[in-house]
Amino acid sequence: MAMNIKKIVIGGVVAGVVLNAIDFISNYALAARMQAETEAFKPGLSAQMASSSSMVSYIIMDFALGIALVWTYAAIRPRFGPGPRTAVFTAILFWLLALIFYSGYRQMGMMSPGLWWTLAFIGLVNFLLASNAGAALYSEETGTA
Repeated sequence: MAMNIKKIVIGGVVAGVVLNAIDFISNYALAARMQAETEAFKPGLSAQMASSSSMVSYIIMDFALGIALVWTYAAIRPRFGPGPRTAVFTAILFWLLALIFYSGYRQMGMMSPGLWWTLAFIGLVNFLLASNAGAALYSEETGTA
């Protein structure tokens, strides 16, 4: 059965909203710690990362991740079945990839292991919630959710 692109986009946008909301909350809650560690690594880097253009790109990336999450869910759904279990598999895949991609921040000394693991845990929760929210809206039937 073909993937429903319209539902992938709708579910992906919802997943992107979840990703952005949790990122906003966690970045606000951890702002002082993140700024201190980033400034210790390279003075001025935290201001560069908090610039308007950087923020816009982070927001866009979260929406792109949301769409990719739901697309991946739709792609593996025929093998694993519809529902939360498959959404969790999708979230864990994305979380593991994020751990690999962001491990360089810890290895370079851009952030402490404690902050890295804190963000890793928040990322897991974020991917689980976003994947389930987007997957809940996906169906292969064109008339129903």
